[in-house]
Amino acid sequence: MADRVTISVADQIADVRFNRADKMNALDPEQFRAIGAAIDELHQRQDVRCVVLSGEGRAFCAGLDMASIAGGGSGTGRERNDQGSILPQHVSWGWRQLPMPVIAAVHGVAFGGGFQMMAGADIRIAHPDTRFAIREVHWGLVPDMAGFPLWRTQVRDDVLRELVYTAREFGAAEALVHGFVTRLSEDPHAAALALAKEIAARSPHAIRGAKRLCNAAHDLDPRAMLEMETDEQVAVIGKPNMMEAVAANMGKRAAKFYD
Repeated sequence: MADRVTISVADQIADVRFNRADKMNALDPEQFRAIGAAIDELHQRQDVRCVVLSGEGRAFCAGLDMASIAGGGSGTGRERNDQGSILPQHVSWGWRQLPMPVIAAVHGVAFGGGFQMMAGADIRIAHPDTRFAIREVHWGLVPDMAGFPLWRTQVRDDVLRELVYTAREFGAAEALVHGFVTRLSEDPHAAALALAKEIAARSPHAIRGAKRLCNAAHDLDPRAMLEMETDEQVAVIGKPNMMEAVAANMGKRAAKFYD
């Protein structure tokens, strides 16, 4: 699957790229499997503190490869993993469930499944000319790649309904206003790498704990969140990485954390 999704790691940042440029990184069964395998690999890696996700060629991802689907190529299975996802959901939800932050660098188009995969990132940086669409209803389908549990923290309910029901295209400026995109950049990949470098320089244990808290914030009741905050703090306070952060800040030097 390495020819469909590439992963290169440098300075504890994984540069992950959809690599089906001739099809605008559209999703056929092999692409689904390759993305799922990439997520599973990253989940096991201890040398990665941040992930940058992008697409080769002219687009982030154009959504489903409808020619493949029309030809009976939808066979991605319906087995659920330990997160409750089937494979088409795992390729979106799996980014959110990785222990390290994921930054999506988006350009060209992010339609349908591509739009839902983008939503799985913690942070989303888009080129100003990017076009977006929740495209499924256009094809007589419903969004079913974990978009709904991801979008509920990003956009107003009525705005989401209008975009889902109409399947219309919209631009990056509108995506930014609605909350689908974090910010815009003329070079989203470079901006994502720069941000990843900043995040990777922080204590990895603190960052991973903060991501777990962010993931849980929408679903847990306040009492459970209070307990979870305390548990995450106890896990890092007074530990070597926390003490190194204090020493580095006091000494005005770069910190040297362990993973």
